[in-house]
Amino acid sequence: MTEHTSFTGLDGTGKDAVAEAVRLLRKPSVVRERCANISAAVAADRSPHFRLERARLTDVVRRVARLTQERFPGGEVPLHSRWRHFEAGRVDRKALLDARIADLSIAEQARTRIDLAVVSVLLDAGAGPDWRFTEPGTGRAYARSEGLAVASFHAFVGGAFSSDLRVPMRVDANALERLDAAQLARLFQVREDNPLVGLDGRVALLKRLGAALKKRPDVFGNPGRPGYLFDLLTHPMVGVPGSTVQRIAVKRVSAAQILRTLLKAFGGIWPSGQVLGGRPIGDTWPHPMAGGEGPSAGRVPFHKLSQWLAYSLVEPFQWAGITVEGLDELTGLPEYRNGGLLLDAGVIVPRDPAYAATAYTVADPWVIEWRALTVTLLDEVARGVRAELGQPTLPLAAVLEGGTWLAGRQIAQERRPGGPPPVRVASNGTIF
Repeated sequence: MTEHTSFTGLDGTGKDAVAEAVRLLRKPSVVRERCANISAAVAADRSPHFRLERARLTDVVRRVARLTQERFPGGEVPLHSRWRHFEAGRVDRKALLDARIADLSIAEQARTRIDLAVVSVLLDAGAGPDWRFTEPGTGRAYARSEGLAVASFHAFVGGAFSSDLRVPMRVDANALERLDAAQLARLFQVREDNPLVGLDGRVALLKRLGAALKKRPDVFGNPGRPGYLFDLLTHPMVGVPGSTVQRIAVKRVSAAQILRTLLKAFGGIWPSGQVLGGRPIGDTWPHPMAGGEGPSAGRVPFHKLSQWLAYSLVEPFQWAGITVEGLDELTGLPEYRNGGLLLDAGVIVPRDPAYAATAYTVADPWVIEWRALTVTLLDEVARGVRAELGQPTLPLAAVLEGGTWLAGRQIAQERRPGGPPPVRVASNGTIF
């Protein structure tokens, strides 16, 4: 395969106020800052929706620390990423993939793993309580995030996302744009008695990814592949546009740089309906306590799926010999399990005792506030878990894996038959 080196970068800050505001809202530091503003207002008893019981955070820390020790008694805690879900059932599916791509160059192996991670993460939103995927060959059934991961893995290695049967294990724009709900339903074993929440939304999201890839053939090739994010980040452009510019090879990238590039390249595919000055801003929502200045004021960004994707791309870069720095710049993920842990543990206390009977939308101030509190409190949990375990440098991503996410699932099972989350949020499969 010919190496792809002629692309043009996605960086550039923009000069007007709206462009600067959009750039600001893509920074994980601003996610933390705006979430902290909302959390401070709740702590000051200014919220109509919640109050905080921080004394109960100690129990959460102990639960997460105990679970982490049980799962990883040697102290080596892996990162929270889609690659952990590919290990469902203790099957090393990465090793299966690696065996198939062993003859490719290191760069092409990285592109292949990035292709898989991107499409799998985009398909990873709440599956609903009734869906299962039965794995071919083993007959084992998997549900929720693990089931979605296993299903997407088999679809990927089977060539479902490639338009070239000679190169089945890739994702390209042509195949994504041809995908339809019936095809995805077959791949994910969706039937009347095995319903998957948000099927049409997932298909639409992948189609929008295909369109975004086609917009920049100089970056993503023709047909476009998300895997060329590897080239973009490891061969940045230096120099002054309009004069002499060149690509240089680097061996280090930052986690914030991965996120920024993802949001720059794919931020417009998220169907939140949220825009700023006519520009889509994705998983970013208005809230009166968000703070800020200028055109971005009063908006709180989360970028949950984009950050989940950024976490899931860390290892493909590392496996290719690239050091990923500043992992803790990314935030905790404000979704069902992390946020549900804090609700079920009584740290976040809804003022309405009937909240569980309400069907919320992602745009409801109640949900926005709950998610902001989750981001802030996950940082506090991480600090406590590090102290409890005596591991002061444990990354937040390892705390999530160790972990808050599984603790959220466990406490949900303790509280409710079947373990559904404590909150019902109407979803099209692209936010939660």
